[in-house]
Amino acid sequence: MTQVTPLLAEHQRLSATIVPFAGWSMPLHYGSQLKEHQAVRQHVGMFDVSHMTIIDLLGPGARDFLRYLLANDVDKLRHPGQAQYNCLLNDHGGIIDDVIVYFNDVEHYRIISNAATRDKVLPWLNHYVEGFAVGIQVRSDLGIIAIQGPDALNVITPLLTAAQLDLTATLAPFEFAHDGPFFISRTGYTGEDGYEWVLPHKALVETWQKLHEAGVPACGLGARDTLRLEAGYNLSGQDMDESTTPYESRMAWVVALEPADREFIGRAALELQRSQGINRALVGLVLESPGVLRSHMQVFKEDKRIGEITSGSFSPSLQAGIALARLVSPVPETVTVDVRGQHLACRVIRPPFHKH
Repeated sequence: MTQVTPLLAEHQRLSATIVPFAGWSMPLHYGSQLKEHQAVRQHVGMFDVSHMTIIDLLGPGARDFLRYLLANDVDKLRHPGQAQYNCLLNDHGGIIDDVIVYFNDVEHYRIISNAATRDKVLPWLNHYVEGFAVGIQVRSDLGIIAIQGPDALNVITPLLTAAQLDLTATLAPFEFAHDGPFFISRTGYTGEDGYEWVLPHKALVETWQKLHEAGVPACGLGARDTLRLEAGYNLSGQDMDESTTPYESRMAWVVALEPADREFIGRAALELQRSQGINRALVGLVLESPGVLRSHMQVFKEDKRIGEITSGSFSPSLQAGIALARLVSPVPETVTVDVRGQHLACRVIRPPFHKH
């Protein structure tokens, strides 16, 4: 059964084009994906991301559980209010999902994971929780609005109490403020500055309406995808999955092999892969001629196939076709892509394609 977010009526009121996505009915755009993309790059936009899975881990064993479960080490989170990009791996080092971990205190962590991996992540957590003094609470009572763009702080300021503003105004990237039901983080998926605001359903709708009344444009999945691709962010299940490791997905920095005595799921496989050498790499491609790059297009060096595109689109910021592609190593500086039977030249770059 398709799920709907608490904001579905708001999307319909704004004449959004609704599409199925990861088992949810979600807005693709509100009339112009291009205008929504540019709004975030130049000013501000808001996204309904209530399809994401919010999970609270509660109890004295929460820290040890996460240190075993995740590739990055949550011990790097030294102070409450810090967040960390992380990933869950299978025994072979493949990526089940990428997540953000929020450190409230030693007995309360929060994880936000992707909607498309919910049916994998929750059973995985429940399978390994035995033996740890921790409870798993799925927060289906909460939703998320992402406010993204250089004017993000300005538009949320009038909606905050004096105490909330005091907490929020000093947040650095990957920090969050949490005071009772108030939870807001300086994170996002667009490559721009911004905030992700977690709210109970009633407050979610009220906040969306207030932001709309303040002139903040609603943005859909289409703009979210072109923004994240320009920023060089991976899409779970597309640019990374259970058949690819962090080393093959530009995520080596997420793997914490120190301290050496920390056991975590997938560690042995990653250490073996690193010792044998990494033979695939995720890179950026920029099309040298007019056109659009799409996922699953084949990549060549001369007449030899060396990989395929995992994500591709037309970049409104660069006015060029761009893509992420997984290629065999060593990676050349130029390649061609089979675009409807034509081999078109592309430059190989290290993402991001666009910096705010």
